[in-house]
Amino acid sequence: MTGNLLERTRHTGFERWRDVTEWLSANSLDLALAATVAVLIALALIAVRSFGRRIVRKSGGVRNWRTVLGQALAKTSMFFILMCALKLVVGQAEDPPRFIARTVDILFIVAAAFQAAVWGRELILGTVQARIGTEEDNSRLGSAMSLIRLLVTVALFAIALVVILDNIGVNVTGLVAGLGIGGIAIGLAAQGIFSDLFAALAIIFDRPFRRGDTISFGTPPTTGIVEEIGLKSTRIRSLGGEQVVIANRKLLDERLQNWTELRRRRVVMSFGLIYQTPPELLARIPLEVKEVVDAQPLATFDRCHGHQFGPSSIDFELVFFVESPNYPDAMAMRQAVVLGMIRKFDELGASFAYPAQIEFQAGPDGKIIDPREVPVAPPER
Repeated sequence: MTGNLLERTRHTGFERWRDVTEWLSANSLDLALAATVAVLIALALIAVRSFGRRIVRKSGGVRNWRTVLGQALAKTSMFFILMCALKLVVGQAEDPPRFIARTVDILFIVAAAFQAAVWGRELILGTVQARIGTEEDNSRLGSAMSLIRLLVTVALFAIALVVILDNIGVNVTGLVAGLGIGGIAIGLAAQGIFSDLFAALAIIFDRPFRRGDTISFGTPPTTGIVEEIGLKSTRIRSLGGEQVVIANRKLLDERLQNWTELRRRRVVMSFGLIYQTPPELLARIPLEVKEVVDAQPLATFDRCHGHQFGPSSIDFELVFFVESPNYPDAMAMRQAVVLGMIRKFDELGASFAYPAQIEFQAGPDGKIIDPREVPVAPPER
């Protein structure tokens, strides 16, 4: 029985060799032309790979979209290039032997699937790192990259493996179902971790803030400087000096104010004048205040109006802009405007109002008497 098996194997091998010889003889011209084209395509792919490597070398460590594409091209494997050439040669010939065609198809599918996974991994990770920029060295997103790299690699190569098995005739329905159930189980078990991880990715791509930005969030608002953006949480140094640690997911759910993006500050000031101020002087107040604001180097006047009757004053609202994002500059301009208004109103004879109540009395004729005009009798001795 063993002898018969060896004889059949020897006969099968001889038949295959005969088929290959006949096929090569019958398609020698076509195979030669296809081999020439395949060599040119292989050389072109090698040149593309060299071009990608040259882009990476010339980037000097700077990550941008050009570098990401070059890094992906540089990962083109020689096995994939050879399989592309061999697939072209076999495909151009007529009626190749079945075992040769099948072997080349399987090898090409393996090479193409894994090469696509490598390209996809490099593009995804390169895009993430390009968005992070130099912050990877200064924050904890660098540690997050190791987990992101692992997840992307496992996901893409798992897809490549499923594609390979499906193309070689293996029933992958059960495998896909198992991977789906396992993924759901892992996702439910690590729901909080993945939520914060995706929030960290949202911070990377959307960039509502960066390391070093001054932000306000929460109710009541907390203001501080972003020190670190980590895989799970962000650390913020508040104005009071303490460090505030908040989960990335919760931070993105809050209403954020990024003060670093401020270009200039809007200042709104209210002041009141006494009711005894003459109407002519009240009409001059906006122009006089404008002169005070325009005299300041960083201040730009917007408007000034008397807008309401207060309990003890005629109220004005002043709005101007400080052409600087720095808070100390805004406070310095505010103080300069206040002092300038005090001096100007002193010259004009206008008096600031303060919370007070005045009782008016009626005289014998029924007319209202201002108590400040009633003479005070000297004290009796």
